[in-house]
Amino acid sequence: MSKKQIWFEVNENETIEQCLERMKKEGYMPMGRKEEPVFHIVDGEPTYLRQKIKFKGILMGD
Repeated sequence: MSKKQIWFEVNENETIEQCLERMKKEGYMPMGRKEEPVFHIVDGEPTYLRQKIKFKGILMGD
């Protein structure tokens, strides 16, 4: 049985559009989005690396 709600993360090697298409292929539609910064440590200081983007997918057809 599939979960009715699941979070999909945009991978480093894919675009937002590719992530949304992946969600659609798995039977989910986007109903929310969140972003959070990703940092790494350089010389003992946190340095911005990239933005992590996630979409909340709701199972279609229910």
